[in-house]
Order: sequence, then structure tokens, then C-alpha cells
Amino acid sequence: MNPEAPFPRLTGSADVSVRPARPEDAAEVARVQVVTWRTAYRAVLPVAVLDDWDADAATAAWRHAVESPPTPGHGVVVALEGRTVVGFAAFGTAELTPGEQPHPAGPSSELSTLLVEPRWGRRGHGSRLLAAVTDVVRAGGAARLQTWLLEPDQVSASFYESTGWAPDGWARTLDTGAEALREVRWHTLLDDERASIP
Repeated sequence: MNPEAPFPRLTGSADVSVRPARPEDAAEVARVQVVTWRTAYRAVLPVAVLDDWDADAATAAWRHAVESPPTPGHGVVVALEGRTVVGFAAFGTAELTPGEQPHPAGPSSELSTLLVEPRWGRRGHGSRLLAAVTDVVRAGGAARLQTWLLEPDQVSASFYESTGWAPDGWARTLDTGAEALREVRWHTLLDDERASIP
């Protein structure tokens, strides 16, 4: 996603906003990621993932994602409180799960992550990030948006459910090298005219 391209909905006011991520945001995106994972997912993610965090590698990976997205349909957006990065979301073209047929509504995009640093929670940042991603992928031709949630993550499930999302029947198990993690896929249709399609 070109940070200089017109953004479908630059949400917020002078104090809170969402914009496309810039390369210089990479360290803050990585910081928000590890702080959120260590706070919200300590009981779910493998200890090694949380305790052996490589901040430099994570920063480099996010900088690469911003500077060189794999397709035009990939991007990263950040939520700001003032000038502070307090959350982010990353998205891209959805890949079909083995045995899955393309959705009848049309092309799908995938929200690969949406995180808000816990101390900045309950201020609407998650909703603004989700709205911004929805606008971007809809403008890019997506008819549907999906995401994978860890099965024990009821906080995220409640958030998506409150915005009209629902599980779509697909699940997968991730091999983390320690304990297997089960994820459930949630989705929403982006065009109200398609909302009757299951």
C-alpha cells in the first residue's frame, strides 16, 4: 500500500486517527505487537515466542512489510493517539484453505492481525483500524474480509461479533513446536447487497 496514495477513510480527529504505516513506524509496530502479546496472550502463546522476542528482527520484518508488500492488496495501517502509535492492523489477499472453493460473494481479503496496546484499549482504536482496513480492501475490489482468531481468545471474538462478523465454519491447528494452537476463522461480507450469501 502506497502511504502517499489517497486513503479511503483517514479516520479520527487531531488526537486520534488511523493512517497508512510508514517505514519509520516499524519499531513502534513491533513494540505494540510484543507488549500486546505478552499482556493478552501470555496464557495462550508458547513461552519461547514471548520471552525470546527479537525486537530488531521484528522491526525489520515490519519495515519490509510496509516498504515492499508482496502484492498491491497487502498493507499495514496504524492507529495514533496524538503522535503515538497505539495499535496497528495488517492485511492482504486471502489464500484458500486446502479443500476450500472461492467464496460466491467474490474476492476475499484477510486481516492477518489487528492489535491495540492494552493501555490504550477501549478508546475506539480497534474499531477505527477495522473500519480503515474495510475501506481499503473494499476499494481494492474485495467482497469479503476474513481473519483467524485463537479459539480461546473470547475478547477478540466478542469484538468482531459486535461489528457483525461471524465464524464461517473453517478452523485450523497451528504447530508452534510446543503446544498446538487451534484457530477459528471469522468473516464479514463488505457489500450489504451480498449479505444474504452464506
